[in-house]
Amino acid sequence: MRNLFPLLLLSLLLVACGGETASTETDTDDTTVTDPPAEVQKITLTPMPDAVEFPDAALTSMYYTGGKFSFGVEAGESGYALGEQTSDAPQLMCANSGKGQHIHLILNDSPYAAKYEAEFEHEVPDGEHHLLAFLSRSYHLSIKQPQAAIMKVVTAADGAITDMKDIEGPMLFYSRPKGSYAGADAEQIMLDFYPVNVELGNDYQVKVEVGGESFLVDKWRPYFFKGLPAGDHTVTLTLVDGEGNTVDAPLNPVSREISVAP
Repeated sequence: MRNLFPLLLLSLLLVACGGETASTETDTDDTTVTDPPAEVQKITLTPMPDAVEFPDAALTSMYYTGGKFSFGVEAGESGYALGEQTSDAPQLMCANSGKGQHIHLILNDSPYAAKYEAEFEHEVPDGEHHLLAFLSRSYHLSIKQPQAAIMKVVTAADGAITDMKDIEGPMLFYSRPKGSYAGADAEQIMLDFYPVNVELGNDYQVKVEVGGESFLVDKWRPYFFKGLPAGDHTVTLTLVDGEGNTVDAPLNPVSREISVAP
C-alpha cells in the first residue's frame, strides 16, 4: 500500500495538467508587431532673412502696343539691372533664376510671367484686367518700393492698351510660390505677395493656407515655407480684415497649385 500512494499522487498531478506531459513545441503567435508611426513633419511659415536692397530702382513707364510691352527701367545708384544675378542669392538658398533679375508681370489672378528684358511680346486678351508689374530679384523676390512697381486697371483691344487707370480700394496679388520644387529648392520655398492700397497690420492681414495649415501674417515681407511634404499642394492667399473676414476686393482670395518632388 505504501508503494501505491506515490503512484496515485503522480496520476492525479498528470490529470490536473491535462493528462499529458508538457510539449516542447511553441505555439505560433499570430500577433502582428508594427513599427511606431513616423512623426509627421510639420509645415512652418517663418520670415525670410533680409535681402539685398535696391532702394532707388524704378519702373518709370509702361506701354503696350502691337502685342508688345515696353518698360522704362531705372537702375539708380544701387545698380539694379535686368539679367544680372542678385548678389545674395547663394546665401538665401532658395529657388533662383539662372537668367538673373527680371520683371514680374501679373494679369489678374494668373501666374506671373518672368521677363528679363524691358521690351517683350506678351498676349493681353481683349477686355479689362488688373495688371501688376514689378522689378524682381533673381530669386523672384519683389522690390518693395512704390517706384519699382506699376499697378493699373487696363483695357486692352487688338494688341494694345486703350485705357489705363489706378486701382481703387484694397487688393492682393499672388506672386510666389509657383511651379515645381525639387532637391535643395524644396527645403525652403519662398512666399511673396503684393498688396495694393493696403498697409498690413491691425486692420488688414493675409491668411495663408497650405497642406491643411493656416497662417495669419500682418507684415509685408517674404516668408519661407518649410516642411512641405512631397506631392501637389494648393496655396491660397486671402486678404482679411481685422476681424478675420474676407475683404470684398477683386480676385480675393487667390490660389495657386505647386508641386514638391520627393
